[in-house]
Amino acid sequence: LVYNSLSRRLSFSNITALAPMVRVGTLPMRLLALDYGADVVYCEELIDIKMAQCQRVENEVLQTVDFVAPDDRVMFRTCERERDRVVFQMGTADPDRALTVAKLVEKDVAAVDVNMGCPKEYSTKGGMGAALLSDPDKIEAILRKLVAGVSVPVTCKIRILPSLEETISLVQRIQKTGVTAVAVHGRFKEERPRHPVHCDYIQAVAQAVSIPIIANGGSLDLVKTNTDIEEFRKATGASSVMLARAAMWNPSVFSSQGLLPVETVMEEYLKYAIRYDNNAFNTKYCLCQMLRDKVESPLGKQVQAAQTNAEISEAYGLQEFYQQTQDQLQARRDALQSDSQPDRPVMDGDVTTMAVKFERREYPPQITPKMFLLEWSRKEKLEQPLYETVQRSQDRSFQSTVTVAEKKYRSTLWEKSKKFAEQAAAIVCLRVLGIPEGRIGEEDSGLVCKRKRQGRTNAAQFSLLCFWTFFFHLKPFSCVQTGICPVHIQSSTGSVFSDLKKRP
Repeated sequence: LVYNSLSRRLSFSNITALAPMVRVGTLPMRLLALDYGADVVYCEELIDIKMAQCQRVENEVLQTVDFVAPDDRVMFRTCERERDRVVFQMGTADPDRALTVAKLVEKDVAAVDVNMGCPKEYSTKGGMGAALLSDPDKIEAILRKLVAGVSVPVTCKIRILPSLEETISLVQRIQKTGVTAVAVHGRFKEERPRHPVHCDYIQAVAQAVSIPIIANGGSLDLVKTNTDIEEFRKATGASSVMLARAAMWNPSVFSSQGLLPVETVMEEYLKYAIRYDNNAFNTKYCLCQMLRDKVESPLGKQVQAAQTNAEISEAYGLQEFYQQTQDQLQARRDALQSDSQPDRPVMDGDVTTMAVKFERREYPPQITPKMFLLEWSRKEKLEQPLYETVQRSQDRSFQSTVTVAEKKYRSTLWEKSKKFAEQAAAIVCLRVLGIPEGRIGEEDSGLVCKRKRQGRTNAAQFSLLCFWTFFFHLKPFSCVQTGICPVHIQSSTGSVFSDLKKRP
């Protein structure tokens, strides 16, 4: 078994893993890899300094655990589905900071890994990543601190050193720290993916130590299909295999049933991205990696031009799935908010708050709480209500605070739009002050006169009547003789004047 439920420790023997990849190894890709047959999935490398500042937040709407930075960015998101399979990889060069981060995440991950192999500046600056390979004392200090300090397995990922003897010596020293496994990328620090992998180095290392060695680096020419994974394992003599680019291009490489069409895989990936509110730019990046040489196709260009997951969904024809998911998440959000918030005024500093949601169907088409609050303010000879609205980056919801007579009012519930957030704030103010808000069935307060209540509807009906009278009297020569072309008519709750545009 990969995971021993009695010992609660992940095993790294005879597994196939999704390698840690920056911007790729986020939650949607990890879940997709698990669906297709990966035994273990690594998250992207996350820097210890940034993670140490994060707060652990249980996201009840998405049903995830989020590690949120001070600027509200979600640095790491995980869920119960991968709890026993996800390895948290960090970039670090400091034992104490590494332990701080490991203890922050250890209850939500299956293992902790230290990146000692990435040669890019993103990782090597500050002595992290492949820069650690030249400082074995620091490697040992970091790993010993982690092994002694956390309850989950500790692993690391390295690159091979200039000589086979140096590489074996380093891995033997790493083994003595008590780590559970070592992933070995079979390339030198200065080599890049275009260079062939040195299987002989990995094989020699695997024979020199007793802990599992995970072979990495075979995506260029050795691993293209699922059957190639076992061949790579045999060629390196390793206990396990870790895939990066082969999995990034098509994560169904983990499936023993064979590769699926990349179009199918991209749709499944996008569904996870929508379900877990993945950052749109991260979603685009991963989809473009899967598109590869088709990135300049009509679909690729549409994906690149998209700015939101909604727009990406449109490119793949998943608008209905996107909307259904948003409705489900909003319903869950509303239920959680209504259950947890009292329906009575509560002071939050100098702001009076209530758990109020603006439900459009509860008000006549031509009436809103903001209109009532404005009319009341005019009647009392007060300054016009002032609305200040903020957007929450976590789920892009809105919350507004309204100031009336130098007092502030706000709903504790977040809304899906700026307009709805302002209406909710107006409702709080009206209810606290005991002022009618214009709901259907509410007794006429006289705040908004009958002419204003009905004015828009009457104006709409009159305008529509005038238009059709004009149109039918002139038809079929109206456009030709007058130079005026009716473009469209707006009905429903807004202004209902037809757009009459002069032809050029």
